[in-house]
Amino acid sequence: MMFSSEIKALATELGQLLLARGETISTAESCTGGLISAAITEIAGSSAWFERGYITYANQAKISLLDVPPAFIDGLGAVSEPVVAAMAQGAADGAAARWAVAVSGVAGPTGGSVDKPVGTVWFAFATPEGIHTEKQVFAGDRSAVRMATVYHALLRLVALVKQAR
Repeated sequence: MMFSSEIKALATELGQLLLARGETISTAESCTGGLISAAITEIAGSSAWFERGYITYANQAKISLLDVPPAFIDGLGAVSEPVVAAMAQGAADGAAARWAVAVSGVAGPTGGSVDKPVGTVWFAFATPEGIHTEKQVFAGDRSAVRMATVYHALLRLVALVKQAR
């Protein structure tokens, strides 16, 4: 398909780690539009460890499907730490999964601002130990930002699962 060998390798490793733990993952995606889920389901047998994916591109979808408080979106915008943290928690809770990843960003070419330039992506990872969040700013066009987001999400998930108790 469209994924690099590095992305496929990370998705494969994530699956092996989750299978060994007997745990599952879900996704909540905005700017990637389901690409993280697609990378995961590119791996044969992923149904054993991938529960479901939420594509919540619109703000109302974040609210209704993932229980993101409207005040978070109204106050800080969809591309913000509180929103992705709530998205990750909602995805984990909705899927009864031990793990979840959520992303919301400005893929471009428009929509950027001084505070959130094109390429800004917030990540949240729901883990057995709690929610971890981080912000990245990726260079490139829309496609490059989206693929960098997929790669980074999988890279961080592998690292977090490896270090989890």
